Amino acid sequence: MNLDYKNGTIHYTVSGDGPTLVLLHGFLETIDMWNDFIPEFSRSHQVICIDLLGHGQTDCIGYVHTMEDMADAVLAVLIHLKIEKAHVVGHSMGGYVALALAEKAPQLFEGLCLMNSTFEADDKDRQLLRTRANEMAKTNYDNLVRLSFANLFAPESRISFKYEYQTTLQIALNTSVQGYIAAQEGMMLRPNRLEVFKNIKGHKLLIVGKKDNLVNSKQLRAKVDNTTIDFEELSEGHMSHIENKSELSYFLLRFIEK
Repeated sequence: MNLDYKNGTIHYTVSGDGPTLVLLHGFLETIDMWNDFIPEFSRSHQVICIDLLGHGQTDCIGYVHTMEDMADAVLAVLIHLKIEKAHVVGHSMGGYVALALAEKAPQLFEGLCLMNSTFEADDKDRQLLRTRANEMAKTNYDNLVRLSFANLFAPESRISFKYEYQTTLQIALNTSVQGYIAAQEGMMLRPNRLEVFKNIKGHKLLIVGKKDNLVNSKQLRAKVDNTTIDFEELSEGHMSHIENKSELSYFLLRFIEK
């Protein structure tokens, strides 16, 4: 399904009936990342998946897509569908978008799961990497995506999940250069939203991978100790929906049933 939005369209899907679960994909991903989870989740919930700005079948609306811009697009879909309450799961960049949405519409949330994601802002080193990547994207996009994509998987996962690796890499390569740059620019601008996460009413869950090169598991665990945020660590890398599929499904089902 498509929703007209700011001279473009937002693509989304709705599956099942019941309480609402919103699934938000990460950078260079699409709603397809949730395909293996929707049949199980939709038995008890209405599952809404949304292609974020500049990704999948959703159009770019500018040369910078802030996390607030993406949250506004998500909110437009939820208002269109008359959704008043939802559990939200965000993978990587999808978690940043979910936190921006929680700041705008805290009353919407019955729970928030940050999956291979963080509430922290980019440090200066990460901002510099994003800036350099955006420059390279203008001239050597294919190689840039291929080189950076390997970092998302634990080393052994690139072999044991070879088919999935190639499939998700192709999806990443299909993202437009404008979508890539606009999202990178937006991620650089996001603030630390730990307090937003803490203040959400309902179940709060942080899922990280022990071998994740993008998210510091020990650092995040220390910052959520002695809070109402639950913490789960999986054994592999950034792509838990591939590398730790059964364990992730278990934790997400527990999350949405609370």
